[in-house]
Amino acid sequence: MARVNCRHSLHRAAHKMDFRGLTRRALLTCLFGLGLGLPIFDRGTNAARKKDPRRSRLTPGDQLVFAFGERAGQAITPQDISFGERPEFAYPKDPATDTVRSRFRLNQVLLIRLKPEELSEKTRERSLDGLVCYSAVCTHTGCDVSEWIGPTQQLVCPCHASFFDPKNQGRVVGGPAPRPLATLPLEVRDGLLTVKGAFIGKVGFKKKK
Repeated sequence: MARVNCRHSLHRAAHKMDFRGLTRRALLTCLFGLGLGLPIFDRGTNAARKKDPRRSRLTPGDQLVFAFGERAGQAITPQDISFGERPEFAYPKDPATDTVRSRFRLNQVLLIRLKPEELSEKTRERSLDGLVCYSAVCTHTGCDVSEWIGPTQQLVCPCHASFFDPKNQGRVVGGPAPRPLATLPLEVRDGLLTVKGAFIGKVGFKKKK
């Protein structure tokens, strides 16, 4: 009977837009039945998304895996990156859980192998036999630095034509980008490319206020 009264009262209130005829208990009970719990469900869903390990930041000790293509998710060895070839997109993977941290965009990096003697001193110090790793997120507006000019060995963001020099700490050599690409230190563990430490430099772009 209470359920019938609740439905009748709610129906009447919805049409008249007047809740004065309902007691506080009846009003709360009816509203909860109509979806008062939905915001709680939404908050729980958002919390679950935030706890998704794929959205976590890279951590020293993570292995690098191919981001795209037929070998997506497979671990990368130094031998997989050839001299002078197009950069390879990669994501970090937690070796303890096999979780690829691919849902946090700032984790995406580029792997390039260049001739060690052509690298600047600091770049060479951070390289592995000419292999360097940079953030793949442009420092201008956050697009992917997805283009490569082989003859000049420059990284290019196609959105607004920002050019970066991987031979010299990812510095800007053309276009509107305000900062170089952040460098990611690497090492080799068990034959696999592994994150050695945090990014050197700021990753991504600065949002306008």
